Amino acid sequence: MKRAAFLLVATITWVGLVSASDEHSHAEEGVAPAEAWKKLEEGNARYAANKPEHAHQDAARRTETAKGQKPFAAVLACADSRVGPELVFDQGLGDLFVVRVAGNVVDDTALASLEYAVKHLGVKLIVVLGHSKCGAVDAAVKQVKEDSHLGKLTGLIKEAVEQSKKWSGDAVQNAVSANALLTAQRLKKSGPVLKKSVKDGQLQIVPAVYDIESGAVKKAEEPKQPAEKK
Repeated sequence: MKRAAFLLVATITWVGLVSASDEHSHAEEGVAPAEAWKKLEEGNARYAANKPEHAHQDAARRTETAKGQKPFAAVLACADSRVGPELVFDQGLGDLFVVRVAGNVVDDTALASLEYAVKHLGVKLIVVLGHSKCGAVDAAVKQVKEDSHLGKLTGLIKEAVEQSKKWSGDAVQNAVSANALLTAQRLKKSGPVLKKSVKDGQLQIVPAVYDIESGAVKKAEEPKQPAEKK
């Protein structure tokens, strides 16, 4: 009886070690950031041109991914119904590890999900995907008062609104870009997992903005032209 119990414990331990080894192997073999971004760019170009391939969306892919997942990128996106990362980037099952929350803000739960993607799934690229006409950002810009949890969410966008006031152009669209940029910076500084991975050159975090009318995704950048002084 004791021998049987010993063999059972030994077997469980061995399985655990093999699983951990496989997990580590996935992390080492993840798709390089530049290659991952290129795949996203190409997929988005197909989507925007109305020529999606709809790959990895059949029963065979479903069966394949049931054995495990190896996403080549992670996306922190807004929960807006018009913003579906798998559609926007023309990807399928198991291709993207997606975290969605209104305003594409980052809190502890979103951060934990992204850490999991990097540490355990080998993801080497995280895209922070803002989008045009974002309701959460618009509410933050207009300082809409909310007594519910919505107020806490727009509060997380307040810094982006303040920073973008020095930029010329549309206030909401500027805040959308600033929000993506600031969220990406927060992720880069988040220890211990993401900060170390970025420092070691194993992870890139890219802020981007999706145009819900054209379908195009572009990297978010601060405008070179500051707002005119009044």
